[in-house]
Amino acid sequence: MQPILSEALFRTLGDPTRRALFERLARDGEQSVHALTEQAGVSQPMVSRHLGALRAAGLVTDRRQGRETHYRARPEGLAPLVDWMALYGAFWNERFDALENLLGRMDQ
Repeated sequence: MQPILSEALFRTLGDPTRRALFERLARDGEQSVHALTEQAGVSQPMVSRHLGALRAAGLVTDRRQGRETHYRARPEGLAPLVDWMALYGAFWNERFDALENLLGRMDQ
């Protein structure tokens, strides 16, 4: 059975700003929109828009604390991508093994 990989997940991670935000949250832990904006190189509304896309793809969660919204990465949101890569990794390993066997028979 082939894993289902959402086009939205690829599209979300295809944007370099979103990818950088996700990587920062995964590396540094939970952060406020304000803290993320200081490092992002884009405006606060753009950071919020990117975080919304990451949330919709299941890659981050948010929580309100007073007037601030804090985000944290959900690495488990990458599971469909990891499963998809494993499927094709196994596929290519089988292909290379078959080629190696074929080439080994030709040497004999």
